[in-house]
Amino acid sequence: MEFIENDFAKFWIENNILYFVYKQGTKMNLEAAKRVVADRLKVQKGVSYPVYCDMKGVKDSDKPARDYLAKEGSELVTAVAVVIDSPVTRIMLNFYLNINGPITPTRMFTEKDKALEYLATFKK
Repeated sequence: MEFIENDFAKFWIENNILYFVYKQGTKMNLEAAKRVVADRLKVQKGVSYPVYCDMKGVKDSDKPARDYLAKEGSELVTAVAVVIDSPVTRIMLNFYLNINGPITPTRMFTEKDKALEYLATFKK
């Protein structure tokens, strides 16, 4: 199993799901967004996967980062389950989903099990 970690997140593939876990206190700007996408693509090696995205560590994000993640950040992603744990993150993610309109099916969850059930419908 390949594992990559950068200043913002950790990435690995397990049971045909790409796990993407943001580190505590992460502030997403365009530079950070480009780095996490580049590292995610390294782990994927050209193969599309459903993505389990744990956003509990994200403290803030700016518009250029959200725009980038909504479009370019969807490369080789069949679906995204975003796991959150706070009202602030829920507001931030709802804003992202409604305003940025990601091109990949994306749903928000508070429980890991429910997120993985959703992603199982997209596995090859």
